[in-house]
Amino acid sequence: MTVTPDPRDPDAALIRAPGDMLAPQPDEEGEDTRASTVSSEGQSYGKLVWRRLRRSVPGMLGLTLVGLLLLTALFAPFVAPMDPKQPTTPFAPPDRISWHVPGDGPEAGWRLLPVTFATVETGEFDPVTFQPLFGPNFDNPRRIVLFASGWEYSFLGMTWDRHLFGAADGSPVHILGTDKLGRDILSRGIIGSQISLAIALSSITLITIIGTLVGITSGYVGGRFDQWFQRFVEIILAFPQLPLYLALASLIPVTAPSGLFLTFVVAVIVGLGWAQLSREVRSKTLALRQVDYVRAALAVGASDGRIVTRHILPNVMSHVIVAITLGIPTIVLLESFLGFLGFAVKPPMISWGLMLQDAGTFSVIGSYPWILSPVGFVLLTVFAFNALGDGLRDAIDPY
Repeated sequence: MTVTPDPRDPDAALIRAPGDMLAPQPDEEGEDTRASTVSSEGQSYGKLVWRRLRRSVPGMLGLTLVGLLLLTALFAPFVAPMDPKQPTTPFAPPDRISWHVPGDGPEAGWRLLPVTFATVETGEFDPVTFQPLFGPNFDNPRRIVLFASGWEYSFLGMTWDRHLFGAADGSPVHILGTDKLGRDILSRGIIGSQISLAIALSSITLITIIGTLVGITSGYVGGRFDQWFQRFVEIILAFPQLPLYLALASLIPVTAPSGLFLTFVVAVIVGLGWAQLSREVRSKTLALRQVDYVRAALAVGASDGRIVTRHILPNVMSHVIVAITLGIPTIVLLESFLGFLGFAVKPPMISWGLMLQDAGTFSVIGSYPWILSPVGFVLLTVFAFNALGDGLRDAIDPY
């Protein structure tokens, strides 16, 4: 029996024939509204995480900054405006950058491109310290241009002399001032990002590989092996890291090559850093080993290698990815601290920690505060990776 709804009944719209509930309902213009609201396209795990990450302002800000840091480190000689080893005026303050040239001369007025004024001695002395005072030279403005010609460097087996920015006349530009030997701080910070980020990335890569494999193995095998191995992990975690870093780093003689010293520092960081990640991965593996799909795989006779690679490892990688982004800032801070104490990178190599050695006394900081500029590179890197890790953690957790 077919029920015919009364058009005067307000609930008549709710009465449908069985076939009408599955049919698309056109709107007033005759278009199918259900097709526009329901998507038939499947969403993969990566797409779901990326869609949520795009909505996170800190996450996208951190991703952008991390991308810029990696590009800067990759093309550091091109971005650096000055030769990082070229000495000029010691402890020269930062050059003033402006779009306006004061005065009444032909160069006075507003400019479309910025200009910089070299810092020169004013002929006056500080009444307390009796040190000469410096000031901008407004009589000689220098235009800042893109792709300026400067010091030569080798890249991809070829010699280049173009840089991202610099003075049009090729004169020195010190955006952040110079150190005690007259070397440009900005250029040394950009070149030093290669060493600092290389130490952090290589260390976190080895820590991730060792910690993930050891943690999954210990948690999946279980039993007596897991109990004894966790006692070994606890012994490593019980070591006081800072004194051990200093003791192990002091074993390398001062005359050792920089590459050997760098390799030893990475080995020490990895040797003490994998234990914490393996402990976290083990706890994840112990929980995943009891879920239904792992037990079903065991019931049908799947090998241990297939269960680990196809079921446990993909579910652990979300935690590992977040641990990577949060572990890199820790290694950057550790390298900066060891470099400041002289236990990381040796000259002529450049790192942010090594640059901070010039700020070892209060008198230097008080008289030349721009010598602390390398701290800005460290803070920017730590903020970028922490923001990215925070955004990834929020994006991965719901799924």
